[in-house]
Amino acid sequence: MVLLAGASGSGKTSLCRRLGLPVVTLDDFYRDGDDPRLPRRFGIVDWDDPACWDADAALAAVRRLATDGVADIPVYDIPTSRRTGTARLDLAGAPIVIAEGVFAAELVAACAADGILADAVCLRLHRAVTFGRRLLRDLVEGRKPPLTLVRRGLGLARAEPELVRRWVAAGCRPLSVGDAERSLRALAADQVRRPTAD
Repeated sequence: MVLLAGASGSGKTSLCRRLGLPVVTLDDFYRDGDDPRLPRRFGIVDWDDPACWDADAALAAVRRLATDGVADIPVYDIPTSRRTGTARLDLAGAPIVIAEGVFAAELVAACAADGILADAVCLRLHRAVTFGRRLLRDLVEGRKPPLTLVRRGLGLARAEPELVRRWVAAGCRPLSVGDAERSLRALAADQVRRPTAD
């Protein structure tokens, strides 16, 4: 299991697409938008607070993937802020699986204790880059009203250096997107070779 953290807009999804490995999108474990436990910020739910995320369900799914190679993953619709179904993820013998999301670092300690952690990485970009990428993506996808997206984006940009420090403290290696891609490709290749070397 590879845990891939990074600020919203840091390139996690694009990196996973290029790697071509099975991916658990940890954003799919968000709680529904009408859940009374959700924290609020910028006049809306603070989707960057770990309290808005079902860490127990995410960890259970990651553990099932590591032990059984298959797990049912919720499908979450961000514009409507709710789960809309379930999809089955089958690793089909893949050497590693990536669990990516802003909360990936929350799972590092438990995965390491379970002996299923292959690597933990957080993507590190200049916060102006992540702000621009995030705003463009969120506007194109119509995730929230434009003014809300700008206010939220500015707040996240200010908080980003502290987030990276927190992810590193939780056990993630801070890497650029290019370094992360090279490192994870090498890890996957090593896992493919390992059974034949034994």
